[in-house]
Amino acid sequence: MAEFVEVAKTSEIPAGGAKVVEVNGKKIAIFHVDGEFYAIDDTCSHEDASLAAGTVDGTEVMCPLHGARFDLKTGKNLSLPAVFPVQSYALKIENGVIYIQV
Repeated sequence: MAEFVEVAKTSEIPAGGAKVVEVNGKKIAIFHVDGEFYAIDDTCSHEDASLAAGTVDGTEVMCPLHGARFDLKTGKNLSLPAVFPVQSYALKIENGVIYIQV
């Protein structure tokens, strides 16, 4: 059964920013975009690069290494050189605390 794990406070991630957290040994990037929070694997599926360090445009993030783009809502790969999606995670926020479903 999936459970929600506390990972951060909303105040730790400014609007337009991202934060990397580790859950069960996996690095997950949490993005704050237009008042919404999204969580996807932090590592690009093309090559070992942090997506949290990428450029965000709307609900897409561009990998800083080779420019692959991913949908922050679904983790879907949107451009080459990435041919595989990254995992996306359900979030819930309660009293300013962010929980990720694992």
